[in-house]
Amino acid sequence: MNGIILNHMVHYSMELDRAFAAVADPTRRGILRRLGRGDATISELASDFDMTLTGIKKHVGVLEGARLVSTRKEGRVRHCRVGPRRLQRAADWIEDYRRTLNERLDHLERFLERTKERAP
Repeated sequence: MNGIILNHMVHYSMELDRAFAAVADPTRRGILRRLGRGDATISELASDFDMTLTGIKKHVGVLEGARLVSTRKEGRVRHCRVGPRRLQRAADWIEDYRRTLNERLDHLERFLERTKERAP
């Protein structure tokens, strides 16, 4: 049973790592923002970002590897859209982290209040 949990955690961690690595780049964040407004072709994205087709394909490939973007090819044209996973797992992780930090700060605040009450 522990092997299954560990394997799930490693897989979950790898997914988060790919998502955070993908959105670490400002161009890729821009691509996600652009695709959030509607689907686009590789050529349209290259034009929007003033990049070569090769350059934009590399960025889209990273986003696709993180499952943040999906593509489909119609003839010679590759269409891009926001992917199936989006950023929900990353958002969930950030929320858990925020909650943990807030709990620690609340604990510290209570400790400081108790310490202040005991001070001469």
